[in-house]
This record gives sequence, structure tokens and C-alpha cells, in this order.
Amino acid sequence: MIETISCEGVAQLMASDGLFAVFDVRERGEYNDCQIPNTTSLPRSQIEFRLAELVPRGNIPIVVYDEGGQRAGLAAQTFAQLGYEQVSIVDGGLSAWQSDGRETVSGVNVPSKAFGERVHHDRNVPDLSPEELKSLIDSAADLMILDMRTPEEYGRFCIPGGLNVPGGELIHWVEKLRQKPAVIVNCAGRTRSIIGAAALQRLGLTNVRALRNGTMGWVLAGYELENKPVRRGPAAPASDTQALTTALTIAAEEGLAAMTVEDLIRARAGASYVIDVRSAEEFACDHVRGSINVPGGQAVQRADDFVPVRNAPIIFISKHSARAVMTAYWYRQMGFKNVFFLQGGLDAWTAAGQQLAIGASSAEPQGFGGAKSAARLMDAAGLHDIIESASSALIDVSTSLEYESSHIPGAKWISRGWIDIKLPALYSDRAQSIVLTCRDGVLSVFAARQLAEVGYSNVSVLEGGLRAWSAAGYRADSGLHDYLVPPNDVVLSPSIRGNKEDMQKYLDWELKLKH
Repeated sequence: MIETISCEGVAQLMASDGLFAVFDVRERGEYNDCQIPNTTSLPRSQIEFRLAELVPRGNIPIVVYDEGGQRAGLAAQTFAQLGYEQVSIVDGGLSAWQSDGRETVSGVNVPSKAFGERVHHDRNVPDLSPEELKSLIDSAADLMILDMRTPEEYGRFCIPGGLNVPGGELIHWVEKLRQKPAVIVNCAGRTRSIIGAAALQRLGLTNVRALRNGTMGWVLAGYELENKPVRRGPAAPASDTQALTTALTIAAEEGLAAMTVEDLIRARAGASYVIDVRSAEEFACDHVRGSINVPGGQAVQRADDFVPVRNAPIIFISKHSARAVMTAYWYRQMGFKNVFFLQGGLDAWTAAGQQLAIGASSAEPQGFGGAKSAARLMDAAGLHDIIESASSALIDVSTSLEYESSHIPGAKWISRGWIDIKLPALYSDRAQSIVLTCRDGVLSVFAARQLAEVGYSNVSVLEGGLRAWSAAGYRADSGLHDYLVPPNDVVLSPSIRGNKEDMQKYLDWELKLKH
């Protein structure tokens, strides 16, 4: 049943010890501009793709909000259709929250980044400037530069000579790093480098410093990045007795709780998160069925993106427990209460006779089968004939970033989150022939259902989307030049966009978070 909840009711819920989740269903860029603190961004276009992972049980109270318009109500209907029983809409949305004089914040992953700034301040994490690092590099100093970003980020560019060691892996490097005169930790901006350096400090190293402002600080200082590095740090070893001993010592000192295999089986029957903090490659080789893969550094950096249900148990898993312990340690430091690690890791799981799943997570979006069976599908050749005759409107509902990279010639772009709200004003004839496409034909199937629900009767979907179009040998265009709503569905790091003014604004914003 869908109900409304007042802003005061939301505030009371968020101060409680119960299980609940609060979602902002606007576009990611809108969320970045202004949001209710400690809420999770779940754009309307992503609900079917992420909700089962984000809210593990259908009886957990869920609150959704937008600016005070139509999207929250439509999103709530989707939640209910997917089996969620207690869904409420914030009365008046973000506008009412602001009118009440309540606090708002800007940015993405604000809780984690604010935590990083507090760690930097409270633990006096040592750092060094880009100029100091450049001097060390130029003098051929014996140092190691560790890049805490994801392999995808690292693969674009890095500090010259940097090695990619996503944060959760650090515990396996301790003994090697202890032999180096200097260890420099960096990320794109500040948070992951601060947490990485602080983690190494907690593991007993005294020769570590964070690169002040990361790759963005490096660029702002006028230095060149190394493009498309191919180096990789060594994979986590099959066995690392020293790392495990160190991790278990920290667990004992910090009072971190372990779960046995039997405990985990019971916990999975309720509302809990089971998070595998190993690399994507390791996870694909074997993992506990139903667990989600969030490598350790990202689990800390983006906690609000993966753990929206407040007060739910969180169980971290790694091969032998070392990386799981370190991630649990940081979650406890962030203020999460019900944090555990699987005692003995995956080895204990298999030793207890439990099976492991193989392959990357590839669950079908909720409701996709029904939406596809109701859609009118078209192949690439059919669409090509329609384009030649100019008889239909061609609409692309990929992300704006995907559309900018490549799209079918003549396609206009709109976010799926807006399509059934904005299209009626643009195409008032509900019998208008419309063909929907996207990167792979999935988002467009859901968009077709939305248009059918508001009365459009002549909607087709390109089966397989742009991939099928390209496979058939047809050409594609690029560029973000024909959009029907503002393309604010994607928030890219300023380090990727490369605009120095945006980099400086971002770093200034991060620095203010500790206050």
C-alpha cells in the first residue's frame, strides 16, 4: 500500500533504530545538486535493475521522494508492483523539506567523503603536495605510488609510475611496503587516498603519505598524467598467513564480530547484506550465491550506494577473511552498527559443504520478462527501412553518456525516468509511431511499457538495441546534440571530464565536508 509521509515523519524514521530505506528517485545530477542527507540515489530508470540488490526483503519500509512532482508517485507504483509492501512518498518532496528549513547537502557519496575528511583531520593523516611528489620522482627516489581507484579509472590515466591497488588489497602489501623508504597513496581526489593511507597506518606502517588532492591536484599543479597504463599490482595471494594474523588481531582489538557459516545462513534468511570485497575477477571465479561484489575500496567510498537499508546486518566476505576484516573495520568507524565478517572466508564456506556460484552477477532486471513479452519488437533491418521513410519518431533511452558515445542516426535522447511525463507534451498524438532504442534493448523495453501505460498505442522497440544495429552493419552517430530533457542523468568525476575549474570546485567542496 502506498501512503504519504510528512517531512517530520521522515526525520523521525531516520533517527530510529528500525530497518528502513529512503530513496531519491530523481536523476543523478539533480541528486548531486541537492538532496536530503543520508539518503540513497536510485533514479527511476534504474529501479528494476537495482532494487532487489538494494532492498533484500519486500517488507522493509521504503520512502521515496523527488522535487515534489510526479516521479515519486510513479516510482512508488513500480516498487509496489515489484512486491514491496510498505512504500511511502514524502509529502511535498524535497521542496517541502527545504521549506521546513531542514538540512540539505550536495554531491554524491557524501557520507563516505565526509568521513574521509574527518579521518584526515582526526588521525592527522600525513600527506604531501604534488610538487613534493614530482621532486621525489625526478630525483629517482626509492618510493612506491599506490593508486586506490578502480581498475577502470586507473586504466584511463594515473600518476606516472603508479600501481593500481584497489583499497581492500592493501593488507596483502604490508610487508612489501614496510621495506620502502616512502609509500605514496593516491586516488582521483581525496577520500580513497586518505582512507588508504590511514589503513596502512593502522596496519603499522610509518612511511606512508597521501597525495594531497590526488590526480586532480596533480593536474592542477601543471603536471602530466600517464595515459592508459598497463601495469597491474599482484593479485591477492592464495594464502597469506601474515595478513590474516594481522587482520584478526585488529578484529580483536576493535571488537569486530565474526559470523560462522551457520550464522551467515541464518542471516541470509532475513534482511541482510552479504558483500564480497574481492576483485571482480575473483568474484567471477567463485562466490557465495546471492552475495554482491563491491571491492573493498569502493565499499568504503560508496557505502550509501550499496547499503541503503539502515540498521541492517552487513556481512563482509573475502577469501580468508583479511580483506573482509579491514572493510568491516572501516564500516564500524563510519558508524554502521551491525557489521560482521565471515570467519574463515570462502574457505570456511566450502569446508562446511556449501556450494559456490560461478560467473559475474547477471541477474535479469525485475519484471523484464513480462515487459518484453508485451512489447512490439523490431529488428535492425525493419528500423532501417523506417528511418529511410522518416515515418516514425526514434527515441533513445540509454544513458546520456552512452548516447553521446554512439547512437542510431536521427535518434533523439530522453531519460527513461522522464519519458512518460515529458513525451505527451512533445508528441500529443498517442497514435504517433514511436520506435525506442537503447544500448542493448533492455531499458527501451521498460520505456515501451511506460508509454503504453499513458496511452501510446503504436510503440516499437529495437530488439537488441544499438548492439544489434551495429552488428547488422549499419552506421552510428556520436555526440550529445539532440536531447529532449537536460542530460543530467550521469555525474562524472571532474578528473574524467578534465575541466580544471570543475576540479578545483570539487576539491573545495570535499575540504568543506569535515566541518
